[in-house]
Amino acid sequence: MHTNEAIEVIDRMRLPNGAYTASLSQDYRYVWIRDVVYTVLPFIQKPSERYEKAFHALFDLFRAYEWKIDIHRKKRPVYQFEYIHSRYSTDLKEIPAEWGHAQNDAIGAFLWGVGEGWRLGQKVIRDEKDLEIVQKLVDYLRCLEYWQAPDNGMWEENMEVHASSIGACVAGLQAVKLLVRVDEELIKKGEEALRKFLPRESVSKETDLALLSLIFPYCMVEREMALNILNQVTTKLERRYGVIRYKNDLYYNNGSEAEWCFGLPWLGLCYLELGNHEKAKEYYEKTKSIIPENWEVPELYIGGVNVPNGNTPLAWSVALSYIFITRMEEQLIK
Repeated sequence: MHTNEAIEVIDRMRLPNGAYTASLSQDYRYVWIRDVVYTVLPFIQKPSERYEKAFHALFDLFRAYEWKIDIHRKKRPVYQFEYIHSRYSTDLKEIPAEWGHAQNDAIGAFLWGVGEGWRLGQKVIRDEKDLEIVQKLVDYLRCLEYWQAPDNGMWEENMEVHASSIGACVAGLQAVKLLVRVDEELIKKGEEALRKFLPRESVSKETDLALLSLIFPYCMVEREMALNILNQVTTKLERRYGVIRYKNDLYYNNGSEAEWCFGLPWLGLCYLELGNHEKAKEYYEKTKSIIPENWEVPELYIGGVNVPNGNTPLAWSVALSYIFITRMEEQLIK
């Protein structure tokens, strides 16, 4: 496949400040912390201006709201607006609208992207101030008691404790412990909570597409648990055009749940992570079947009607598809 076109599509969503808008659609002309982290994953392996500038933009955002982080390093947020926001305008300002901002996984994702990027030679840290921000975000997760804190999770919905959020925080804390002070106890509490929850996502959700993040990119679970999660997701959530997020998901539901396109390459990446090349090949074919010629991979296909929704292309749909297809093609050449 012509994977260069994928990078061109991602570049169209790149903003002058280095961050990325989630999609070119009117609904998604915003910057989500998590989306940015996933969108630049194609560039993580070797020093890349795209990767570094994206994280510099997020650091600038956190610097602008450092006063807020300072308050909630010591005092747990009560109202949604008190949490570090998950979504910003394209000029990286908070948006006053009501929103499910308690998304601990977004903070975990950012820390992971900083630590892992730094390990791979990315110049993500510019100065002492950036390191200070990393330390303050670690303190913020401690203040929240992330290992038992209800949050809105990856899908920005009801407040409950989410295994995928805990896992993202553990991955983030582990990734930055060479850069700043992270007590082992803080990591251990998250690991214990994960063991208690998995393979469930939460009290209300037996399984969830978000759990794939614990296998790729975070590598947070043992092989046996990873296989258990994959089995649950493929048998209960996989559909023709993608993967539903969870049973009875109401978002773009038209008689049945919406099918998220990035679910197929994400499953493929998880199988690659586990060295299961036969399964990865299966998802390579499935992924190719949903990637349009112009690489504008949609967010999802509307449940029941199998028509893509307006959030096309979705930046991290394109990114995950690109990573999976390029990795598979490298392997097939070998």
